[in-house]
Amino acid sequence: MRKKQIAVIAVAVVITGYLYFLPVRPLPLAKAADRGTGKVASATDRPNANVSVTVNMVSATAKTIIPQDQAAKITGLENQLKTATNDDDKLALQKQLASLWDAANQPAPAAFYYQAIAGKENTAAEWIAAGNHFNDAYKLTQDTTAQPFFDAQAMEAFQNATRLQPDNLDAKTGLGIAYVNGGGTPMQGIALLLDVVRQEPNNWNANFNLGLFSMKSGQYEKAVERFKLASAAKPSDVEPVFYLAESYKQLGLRKEAIDAYQKCKQLMPDPTFDQKMDQYIKELSN
Repeated sequence: MRKKQIAVIAVAVVITGYLYFLPVRPLPLAKAADRGTGKVASATDRPNANVSVTVNMVSATAKTIIPQDQAAKITGLENQLKTATNDDDKLALQKQLASLWDAANQPAPAAFYYQAIAGKENTAAEWIAAGNHFNDAYKLTQDTTAQPFFDAQAMEAFQNATRLQPDNLDAKTGLGIAYVNGGGTPMQGIALLLDVVRQEPNNWNANFNLGLFSMKSGQYEKAVERFKLASAAKPSDVEPVFYLAESYKQLGLRKEAIDAYQKCKQLMPDPTFDQKMDQYIKELSN
């Protein structure tokens, strides 16, 4: 599972429209000569039917966002990895890089390193970590050329995890999310998520994402119920409360929406975020 909530990035980036405030730099396309040179679970170039995205691409983009001291430390480890010849040394460096990118709240580059680690250690936990990070990368990017790649890698990682542990609910949840994100098999993804909540009714990740998918399909009553369950499972988490407020607003339930926005302010006290919540509250109060 993720060590830190992605909502931390640039003050409520995720919950106000996925990267509403964050400067986004589209990833450059890989050169033709770079495509198809990687293997499954390598932290180098990965082919995709539509576009190739590499760890170098996402790393370069992420370094423009994070503090310079963090970027410099990561660059140093990347250079060590390029020259490392011993497999144990490479694995140790990949683990350090995965951890540092996590600390910087940048799931895209972290995903490649978790994928590389999983390819070597081949445990369900490592594949789930890789899949979760690719799902988060999909969620956070506005680069539509990169999204299919991230989603494909997430599906592959969770499929590897479910082969190792068929009954693992985290793997099923992640795979369900990836299926819905990919657009090709959304009902299969929803079925997986519903199976998870049948087995574990208070599963935060499954309920939260079922709520998001209900919103996307205009089923706001269902979204409200899912976000309530997610909020009850993690009372300090602001994301489900924000989307609960949005769902109430779409249903015309102004008082409930205002109360939820007020709770968001309590959960994430930040001047920029508070200003946005106050704007929503004012609009509903008029």
